Amino acid sequence: MKQVRERRRKSQTKPEDMMKKVQRMFQERGSKAFEIAKKEILHEKIECKEAREALAYFVTEYWHDVARPALLSLVCEAVGGNPEITTPIAVPMILISGAIDIHDDIIDQSEVKDGRPTVLGKFGRDIALLVGDALLFKGLTLLTEADRKAISPKKMRVVVELIKRMFFELGDAEALELGFRGRIDVTPREYLDVVKMKAADVEAHTRISAILGNGSNEEVEALARYGRFLGMLIILRDDWVDVFDTEEARYRIKHECLPLPMLYALQDHSATSKLQPLLKKERISKKDVEELVKITCKAGGLNSLRQCMESLVEKAASELRFVESKRSELELLARAAIPRSKEL
Repeated sequence: MKQVRERRRKSQTKPEDMMKKVQRMFQERGSKAFEIAKKEILHEKIECKEAREALAYFVTEYWHDVARPALLSLVCEAVGGNPEITTPIAVPMILISGAIDIHDDIIDQSEVKDGRPTVLGKFGRDIALLVGDALLFKGLTLLTEADRKAISPKKMRVVVELIKRMFFELGDAEALELGFRGRIDVTPREYLDVVKMKAADVEAHTRISAILGNGSNEEVEALARYGRFLGMLIILRDDWVDVFDTEEARYRIKHECLPLPMLYALQDHSATSKLQPLLKKERISKKDVEELVKITCKAGGLNSLRQCMESLVEKAASELRFVESKRSELELLARAAIPRSKEL
């Protein structure tokens, strides 16, 4: 009963407070690795002024990835390992993940994110592609140079294999998602299957970290499953946020897959007749987006997404029963992914 009461108490914590705790934890645990990664890439000699400026813009103004190194540190400590051992892996993973982000922006033609221009939006497609390539190759090079005294060759082979598998699964997911563009008949199940594949990134981080920390097979597999659920939650949080961002919602309707709440709403036949005419318009106005959101909410689209996310949180939390340490911090990461409801 005590554990049940404790879980209920945590679930009632204000989302704003949870996010502040998460952000503070990310900064404390992830800043060191991020700063090393930033110095590594900025020390490279680049003659082209525009490429040099684009790379500097990405790592100093746009991409502040402290979440992945923090997760590596936290999971390693959760299985009794020294979190410092994750830094040689965290540094290249920051750069590799940055490369993936830039390449995704090119595929999706995303010129603005969170109110800021992406490298694509600020410097164009060609420079963005080259910057993504530079980050990717620098990250892979640093990975091959990781401290062999801290990480055994056997473990490094496992780490490299996991990163390769992550790349292939992410690529496969992106290819499948391309088939969702412009479609209003995508089912929530189809979309969630792709979301699960895209969560390979976070699963790879938690699995790698548990291995570096000498976790037992049971701990490694449990934390890998936890990572998959956490990755899905992070992606689905964006779906929730995108519904309330007029420009992002409009962009997704025209160029990407519809946000999951709208896919849920389209399963309601009474809502479909109202949604379809708006979704098929050549030009979608701000007023159209506001109407789409209202219809989506009335049809239960947001409630369905919240229920899906709450189920994922419980699944993630259940995997932590195999972990002796840092259980509350890891559960906090999952619970903080559920956004605050918005009044309409």
